[in-house]
Amino acid sequence: MKKLLLASVSSALIAAAAFFLTDTGIMDRMSSGRARAEESALIEMAGVIGQGETLSGIFKRRGLDMKELVSLTDACRGLDIMRRLIPGRPYSLCVDSANRIQSFWYSINDDSGLTVTKTENGFKAEKTNIVYDMRTGNVSGTIKDNLVSAMDNLALALELSDIFAWDIDFTTDLREGDTFKAFVEELWLDGEFRKYGRILSAEFRNNGQAYHAYRFQHNGDADYYDEGGNSLRRAFLKSPLSYRSISSGFTNKRFHPILRIFRPHLGVDYSAPAGTPVSSVGDGRVEFSGYKGQNGRMVALRHSGGYVTYYGHLSRIAEGVRRGSKVRQGQVIGYVGTSGLSTGPHLDYRIKLNGRFVNPLRLKMPRGRSVPKPLMAEFEKLKSVMDEALASIAPAAIAMGPLTPPR
Repeated sequence: MKKLLLASVSSALIAAAAFFLTDTGIMDRMSSGRARAEESALIEMAGVIGQGETLSGIFKRRGLDMKELVSLTDACRGLDIMRRLIPGRPYSLCVDSANRIQSFWYSINDDSGLTVTKTENGFKAEKTNIVYDMRTGNVSGTIKDNLVSAMDNLALALELSDIFAWDIDFTTDLREGDTFKAFVEELWLDGEFRKYGRILSAEFRNNGQAYHAYRFQHNGDADYYDEGGNSLRRAFLKSPLSYRSISSGFTNKRFHPILRIFRPHLGVDYSAPAGTPVSSVGDGRVEFSGYKGQNGRMVALRHSGGYVTYYGHLSRIAEGVRRGSKVRQGQVIGYVGTSGLSTGPHLDYRIKLNGRFVNPLRLKMPRGRSVPKPLMAEFEKLKSVMDEALASIAPAAIAMGPLTPPR
């Protein structure tokens, strides 16, 4: 009887165990629990890339397995990102309780990152885009010295100057007391304001005259237009540099500081620190790229309509800018220097029209294409909304950072 009872109990226990182990819901919960336990056991090692620091140095400093470093970098080989880590960029390593790498993240720039994760087949690497929360805000200010100091945000100042670059020379035209207002995108991440996006509309009052810009998109392309739907873009920019002073203008008789004689100066000298990027004022093709006597390192670009522009005394010429190559408006073609016959770092900028030098500061260029007539009603609707947004911005208040409440 006792043997029979024990056999029954044993059978019941075995049956219960079998049921328990084959119940998928219970098994899933057990698996999920183990996964959460393993996940909670991960240790994050976060930091910022130091000057001259390598991933190998980080692994050694943190006591990580160098064999895993080889596998991790092999997974990134096709992305061409790990050759040079940029100082100041954040990174994060996650390891398990045995100090084995489970994931690695590196911030390439403000818009993308590198994510490496461990899988059953080894490490898998991919470049990922950072997804920001898009909001809108505004900035405004008054010019006292230059746009950068008034705006206190270099990237946004450069974008604003690029928008109005065909109408305002930010080197020579700015006046103390000029004002600006802009309705802009704000990019937020994890509840924090990170940076500005595109300028949606702007107003710049220069020497008593108001200039307006509205970003309008059609046929897949976006550009900036004035109140009448006319393109702000022209064949040439007003200047190949931003926020620099003119040390010598266009004249038929200038006393040369080195030669000690009077002779024509058929261009404009822009004084700027050595290494300042020099941009092509228009689309064109490289006619000359190299060293040319007293002009030092020089680039000459041929444009449509009989125009040739010259950029002299460069410290170096940008990579790929060689005879016969095409360049786009705003493309960096070289860097300010003092090569050739020069007393200090500056850019000697000249324009020749149909074989004759003309004054770059007095050159009037035709505008680009206007908003197509069938789309003018849509443009007017956008303009009305943007005008209301600009009107709501307090004039001349130097205000940077997110000014509007989150929405």
